Amino acid sequence: MTLNQQRGKEVLDRFEGIRIAILGDLMLDHYVWGYVSRISPEAPVPIVEVTGESEALGGAGNVAMNVHALGGNPQVWGVVGDDKAGRRIVELLGEISADSALHVLVDRSRPSTMKQRVVAHSQHVVRVDTESRAPVEGPLKAELLKRLGNGLPTVAALVVSDYNKGLLAREFFDAVSARCHEGRVPCFLDPKAFDLRGIGPVTAITPNEREAEAISGIKIVDREAADKAGQAILSATGAQHVLVTRGEHGMALFSAGKPPLHLPTQARQVFDVTGAGDTVVAVLAMAAATGASMAEAAQLANLAAGVVVGRVGTATVSREELSQALDGNWPEPNGDARSRQPRFRR
Repeated sequence: MTLNQQRGKEVLDRFEGIRIAILGDLMLDHYVWGYVSRISPEAPVPIVEVTGESEALGGAGNVAMNVHALGGNPQVWGVVGDDKAGRRIVELLGEISADSALHVLVDRSRPSTMKQRVVAHSQHVVRVDTESRAPVEGPLKAELLKRLGNGLPTVAALVVSDYNKGLLAREFFDAVSARCHEGRVPCFLDPKAFDLRGIGPVTAITPNEREAEAISGIKIVDREAADKAGQAILSATGAQHVLVTRGEHGMALFSAGKPPLHLPTQARQVFDVTGAGDTVVAVLAMAAATGASMAEAAQLANLAAGVVVGRVGTATVSREELSQALDGNWPEPNGDARSRQPRFRR
């Protein structure tokens, strides 16, 4: 089934004000922008002359930013450290809405996750990560689970965004999934590390191709292999749907009892895939929660991914841009990001 313009816009119109819960690993993405004109005499590395700096929410925070850009109301559950980056994450969430960060807890035993990227001429030069992958301690998880249980009746769907930074583990996810099942709240899982075998009827799992290979044990070299991997993940997990993002090969949707749906990439130009998976799961959850079929939701998510990979840095797509893309008026990529770089922000 191909999503037509009218139906796509009907779905987008329902995004306004929808409350989406987001549980997962919060990050701060810090960008240093500049250009390279020479190589260092001290070592064979480029010298980047800095023209600007910027910050954005990453990980589960980027899911929240995408929900907000699409007209929704994100409610975030997560953990940050007692440091400058953690306070900045909470501040940026607070700019979305006054209650977006109400359930972000502080763990004084760990640093906030921060990814610092140096970008020159629209190309990543280096990335420096500050993080801890140690498990978040039991009392914090218990408090998050309690708050999430209280909040689920007020939301249309839950997105679980796992980046393997210590918050998500199988036992914790099982408890979260049980509460979703009890409250009949659709649950969308963007997985990274924990064992997914037998997790039960979550609404959808959204692995990328590499993650799908790890989960299924099947090397994806062509469409036939992708079909085998997708069906294997459905069988092993018990999920209702699996949406595998395949980069330049688009996406493949696998649903219990239905043939696979292969969606060719919609990207016009690819400059940066950072955060594209966050965009996909945000659009998928919002569309499905507002009554779209999973096939329709996947097609909208595929379209949204095609927009954000044409932008340098952690990016979002707005509802207006998606509507324009449905009309064939594709938003301009910003691969030449130098003209759009911010002034210094510290």
